[in-house]
Amino acid sequence: MGQVRWLSVAVISILLTLLAFPFFPAGRTASQLERETAPVVITPESSPRLVTDYHGVSASSAKPAENLHLRNSSGIQEQVPEKYAARYQHWKQEFLGTDIGRQQWASYQNNPDFTLTVVITGDNPEGGTTGHYEWSAKGKLVAATITLGCRLDEGVPNPVYFPVMNSLLPTETTHNVGGETLAATKIAHEFGHVNRTAKGDAVLYQLQTQLIPQYNRIFLSNGRDARDPRLIELARRMGATPVEIWEDREYWGETNAMLYLRDRFADDFRCLLFSRIKRSIDLYAKDYEERFVNIAQSTSSGPRCGW
Repeated sequence: MGQVRWLSVAVISILLTLLAFPFFPAGRTASQLERETAPVVITPESSPRLVTDYHGVSASSAKPAENLHLRNSSGIQEQVPEKYAARYQHWKQEFLGTDIGRQQWASYQNNPDFTLTVVITGDNPEGGTTGHYEWSAKGKLVAATITLGCRLDEGVPNPVYFPVMNSLLPTETTHNVGGETLAATKIAHEFGHVNRTAKGDAVLYQLQTQLIPQYNRIFLSNGRDARDPRLIELARRMGATPVEIWEDREYWGETNAMLYLRDRFADDFRCLLFSRIKRSIDLYAKDYEERFVNIAQSTSSGPRCGW
């Protein structure tokens, strides 16, 4: 991807209601929303909005986070207020009802060298975020926090950065997916962030987090000129532009969500969801198609749903 890849993205007009309404309200279908949409252009300064509509402000913040990890602890530490405990258990059991959910949960629960903290909060109630990362002196990820909203079973994110979760948007021609499944898909997305960060370059991740706000400040103050030598240098140091970094991170989260849906549903309904995912990928994420294709083709039986 080139340094000015966002320029090609900026000319795409998308019919996307959620820029005005961060999540699709309950009781309204995709076809109803399509009739109310207005064209919106994606630009580098709007991309954080598309991300933070779901993840909250911490998704693009470089401010050091409060340390939530319990010292001398390992495995999965759950911080769930009593008033949210019952619903959280339903979401968790839904996630653990799949092979991929059980495998990933066990991999962190049984890891003596890693602490994964799961927090339920009233902030950003329909979204989730992952952060508070900690690395060892050798650059190995040793801790992370997944923060989930108390109404995680509501609100379907946009199709631009979240094509998998968006595939669960109810339509007039198909039955609605339950809220517990939506919540479990969001949990899978957040586990995907942890999985990917654990495999990545710790120094590069921290450098990107530090430099992205600097890039955006310059971009917004220079007349939105991506050819500014300062921006070109920052993108070189980060290995990509902020738009490309956000895309890459979110689509890795979404591939994990797709693994969950692959295991969760049988052939017919899975194909319907995968077809919806493919449609969004074709529109907004063609450069990242391969990572989704690999999942569609990993089904042990049944059709590959057009991928």
